[in-house]
Amino acid sequence: MKELMLGNAAVARGLYEAGCCVVSSYPGTPSTEITEEAAKYDEIYCEWAPNEKVAMETAFGACLAGKRAFCGMKHVGLNVAADPLYTMSYTGVNAGLVIGVADDAGMHSSQNEQDSRHHAIASKVPMLEPSDSRESLEFAKLAYELSEEFDTPVLLKMCTRVAHSQSLVETAPRAEQPVKAYEKNIAKYVMMPGNAIRRHPVVEERTRKLQEWAETAPINRVEMGGTKMGIITSSTSYQYVKEVFGDSVSVLKLGMANPLPVKLIRDFASKVEKLVVVEELDPIIENHCRSLGLEVSGKDALPMEGEFSQNLVAAKLGGTVHTGKALADAIPPRPPVMCAGCPHRGLFYTLNKNKCTVLGDIGCYTLGAVAPLSAMDMTLCMGGSISATHGFNKALGEESEGKTVAVIGDSTFMHSGMTGLANIAYNQSNSTVIILDNSITGMTGHQQNPTTGYNIKGDPAGKIDLEQLCRAMGFNRVRVVDPYDLKACDQAVKEELEAKEPSVIISRRPCALLKYVKHSAPLMVNKDKCVGCKSCMKIACPAISMKEGKAHVDNTLCVGCGVCEQLCPVGAFESTGKEG
Repeated sequence: MKELMLGNAAVARGLYEAGCCVVSSYPGTPSTEITEEAAKYDEIYCEWAPNEKVAMETAFGACLAGKRAFCGMKHVGLNVAADPLYTMSYTGVNAGLVIGVADDAGMHSSQNEQDSRHHAIASKVPMLEPSDSRESLEFAKLAYELSEEFDTPVLLKMCTRVAHSQSLVETAPRAEQPVKAYEKNIAKYVMMPGNAIRRHPVVEERTRKLQEWAETAPINRVEMGGTKMGIITSSTSYQYVKEVFGDSVSVLKLGMANPLPVKLIRDFASKVEKLVVVEELDPIIENHCRSLGLEVSGKDALPMEGEFSQNLVAAKLGGTVHTGKALADAIPPRPPVMCAGCPHRGLFYTLNKNKCTVLGDIGCYTLGAVAPLSAMDMTLCMGGSISATHGFNKALGEESEGKTVAVIGDSTFMHSGMTGLANIAYNQSNSTVIILDNSITGMTGHQQNPTTGYNIKGDPAGKIDLEQLCRAMGFNRVRVVDPYDLKACDQAVKEELEAKEPSVIISRRPCALLKYVKHSAPLMVNKDKCVGCKSCMKIACPAISMKEGKAHVDNTLCVGCGVCEQLCPVGAFESTGKEG
């Protein structure tokens, strides 16, 4: 049966068809839909783990028990899971284990643009790299075969364009796999130094065998065309090359990113006049070709940064440029902004008003850095806000303690904020931590987390109480505030910053986009009262604009949160009385 399918959905289908039984992941764009789609198959147990390290260790435990397992994450999530990954390379697996990682060239929703192929090379773990939905499905199934044949976890590398594009796939029935009996094997699975040192040669031998496999593997294929130029490429770059050049050039399409073949590349190079590598981000394939003594070009013409396109490849290497039709009117810029009614807006307004130094974290609330709120000084990585605030205050002491806060979301706090909070409790910096509890994982599309009380399917699950958790970690000062109440926010921030001990503020209100949230009636502006002072514009609400010198509310966007109403000095905002 043929079906048009999203790349991530195709991976999930591949997991299903391969007989995968356990999936544990942490949501991260552009990988999230793999696990969401896998959860639709009743034969697969799926969960959202607190972070990627836990997800990978959970998947490893499942494969150790004898059932095929999977964990998924985005590229920066693989950094979090690197600790188990590098040692799992030594232990190998029992049943098959596949690790999905989705890179984000172009940084559509990420804080850096790293290339996950480096992790595959450094951990000495094989990596497959599909170029469309059909290969996404097929490579997921192949990954399990390789995992069990070569006794290794296998990385399946997606990218934004492949993960979020649709193409035809051919589906097949699920192939149930027999449970592989777990056998105690201390030498293989207990990675203390004496055992680990004996496993390293096993890993090196496995890499040699995988490289031999790569030489003739059908996923590494030669498509001969014109021989004036031969292009080695992979992933979505293959699609761009084929669209630009068609059969006018010869192409070596690599489906295995690590280890790379040697003889296959040399043979291909001998058949073309000029050898070019087209790959996004780092010159992994290009450097491999140079190590083989081949004369090759690539990054001398193509950029090291950003997402490629057909027109970029054509502009840099020659070929057919795809021209589109420009719109007659210029489209005004539309910078990202917090949604109307976002519960974080009032809190960030308060922090800006009090001239706080705000060390922030990863989530949709990072938009608090954008003008006019301008209430964030730093964003580094998941959980980095709390640890950095501790270090900031340890460095400056009283000079910073009364004006510096950490801001972190509820899901991010559960991901990797607790250890930073433990450091504050243990090493006693006078730091204030604000947990933005919007009752969901917002940025990646409303996934559940350990504080929501629901699992991936929306069924009741264990629920962690943030207040009790923070108190149990040694914080005497823990308070909850409604971010829609500006006066309460202001009081809470001032009092906790003035306190001479560590404290936690939980800013609690559900995300305005959650389906179960019932909004108040939209507001409107009484033009007779409005004086055009623009006080309401300080919160950057997309529902508010200025028209003919007066504030105007778009009641198709307004959720009646009332934050603007509290800012207006003349009481110009009034309820429409029509609840949304």
